[in-house]
Amino acid sequence: MGHDSDRAALIYQHATRDADQKIADALSARVEAERKNDEERSADAPVSRS
Repeated sequence: MGHDSDRAALIYQHATRDADQKIADALSARVEAERKNDEERSADAPVSRS
C-alpha cells in the first residue's frame, strides 16, 4: 500500500472504510428521500381522464 508500517496501513484502511460508510449512508438517505417525494407527488397528481 506504500505505507511505512503495517499499523499505518491498518489505520488508513479503517479511516477509509468509515468514510466510505458515511458516504454510502448519505447516498441511501438521499435516494430514500427522493423516492418518498416521488411517491407523494404521484399521490397528489390529478388523475387524467381521457
